[in-house]
Amino acid sequence: MNLVDEARSELGDLWIADLYRNKVRSQRTRSLHLDVPERENVPEILHTLLGIELKIGRRRLACPDLATARYLRVFARLGVRDVAVPYDITRISVIADELETAWQKMILLLREKGRETGRDRSALVRKLRAEISDIGPGEVMPVFDRETKQRK
Repeated sequence: MNLVDEARSELGDLWIADLYRNKVRSQRTRSLHLDVPERENVPEILHTLLGIELKIGRRRLACPDLATARYLRVFARLGVRDVAVPYDITRISVIADELETAWQKMILLLREKGRETGRDRSALVRKLRAEISDIGPGEVMPVFDRETKQRK
């Protein structure tokens, strides 16, 4: 069994691509294009006078709040260029917590196995990026097809 399959089986529900599919894409989302290189990145969250920004290399992305910045940091780390963001902002914080926990457990798993080499880590990141890209970011704006008092 190779490292990617082993990590996926040990992480179970905390596999980032599965969290993305089940917790994010199952609800109403909007898509966002992150202009990041398709490799593992080291993004930073900056608190500036203009608000919160996510710095990825030399690029900065303005974020409406800290929860969104934390959420996007996980995908920027993986080098995912197009990602779905939950439309309901109250859910972003919980999902960001789960994604960050999954990332940390994945790194700890690599350390426990003694396989934290660049090759193993990049293979894991590449597999996650491919799975998330296959799931896709969804629509640019969510569809509002619910019946309301005003629209019948």
